[in-house]
Amino acid sequence: MEFVLYILERFFNKSQGEAEAIMLEAHEKGVSVAGVYTFEIAETKVYQVTQTAKEAHYPLQVRLEPA
Repeated sequence: MEFVLYILERFFNKSQGEAEAIMLEAHEKGVSVAGVYTFEIAETKVYQVTQTAKEAHYPLQVRLEPA
């Protein structure tokens, strides 16, 4: 859970409170929205988060979906 908070704060510029709410929603419902961005920015964020999770050996799943 700490890693998810780190990701939300670092890559999605969420405050600690916002990150906790998103993380808890994902934990309870299995999915949550981290943000809404243009395609190019969202694509970059997905790549950055995926790479960071791989390097840290966390099985974090991030998806890019149309609004």
